[in-house]
Amino acid sequence: MATKVVMVDDIDGYDGEDVAKRDFEVAGTRFTIDLGDANYQKLLETLETLAPYLEKATTVKRAGRSRARKSADAAPRIRGYSNTEVREWARAQGLEVGDQGKISDEVYEKFIAAHPDAKPEE
Repeated sequence: MATKVVMVDDIDGYDGEDVAKRDFEVAGTRFTIDLGDANYQKLLETLETLAPYLEKATTVKRAGRSRARKSADAAPRIRGYSNTEVREWARAQGLEVGDQGKISDEVYEKFIAAHPDAKPEE
């Protein structure tokens, strides 16, 4: 006994014979969606309306927060220890320190005093 696959329109749940997987592209990114003929026509009309706006628009790159975190930890103020290690030590000592951002001079001074092998970056 053959199993019949019923395609359902992703927009309105319509399950007619004309529902099919429809591929389209917006701003260089390919998408796929299951649509009946009526909704596919609406999609094409919408893309046609959108096209002149996309042609005039410029791509905005998302701000990379991870880069800031990496550079903050990659350039610690103490040679031989990362900022992550300084933060963990400070928390263990009951000192207040944020998960990111600048570590206070006071925390660095206390860390250096507790770690004779820590040398301030020059």
